[in-house]
Amino acid sequence: MADPVSYARLQKRLTPAARVTVITGAGVSAASGVPTFRGPDGLWQSFRAEDLATPEAFARDPYLVWQWYDWRRQKIAACEPNIAHHVLASWQHQFASFTLVTQNVDGLHERAGSENVLRMHGSIWEVGCSRDCGKVPHRWRDDTVPFVALPPRCPQCDAPLRPGVVWFGEALDPDIVERCLMATNCDVFLIVGTSAVVYPAAGLVDHARRHGALTVEINPESTPATRSVDVAIAEPAEVVFPRLHDRLFS
Repeated sequence: MADPVSYARLQKRLTPAARVTVITGAGVSAASGVPTFRGPDGLWQSFRAEDLATPEAFARDPYLVWQWYDWRRQKIAACEPNIAHHVLASWQHQFASFTLVTQNVDGLHERAGSENVLRMHGSIWEVGCSRDCGKVPHRWRDDTVPFVALPPRCPQCDAPLRPGVVWFGEALDPDIVERCLMATNCDVFLIVGTSAVVYPAAGLVDHARRHGALTVEINPESTPATRSVDVAIAEPAEVVFPRLHDRLFS
């Protein structure tokens, strides 16, 4: 069990009047069975994510890329939100201000009931025309699992659809980035289950610190953020959040 002083320090700042921002990474969904990029399940048929999640890979072989995304969508569809997702969904109603930022594309936060999630890397459940033909929305939700034929096609121009995610080498949505930066002006900033190596997400904690927030990392593994945060709780999210929730609201 983590140092009780760490829990007490965090609990003291998580008052109903607090402005709370949480950023989550793959570790939050690991307990739901969602494979992570950087863990032991990070390979698929000997390919790394960095080999497939790029515009160049899609241009070269959209069928191969969609094989991977179709496999991931099927895996995620079989998963359920875990207790950490559910606690975070309830917290949006418990504090004066609450913002949930995620690097995850799996949609489990939304399935647990979270609203207005800032999805830095998009959603695996959205698609768009790879030609951006202008005859369909830029992105739209598609829950098809599995696809009948790969790659799926634009209903208007027949170009391959692309997953509605941000690939390596692509820019993030500037509006989402701006809203994430605004959310660092808070009282408590929690980094949960993230490797803290992917920017700009990894840099948000520095902005929060400059705003005077209590910075907290929840992760069983040490990361580059561990030594710089005010509080580090070396336990998984599915253990920490129900414990915190009980202390705060029971």
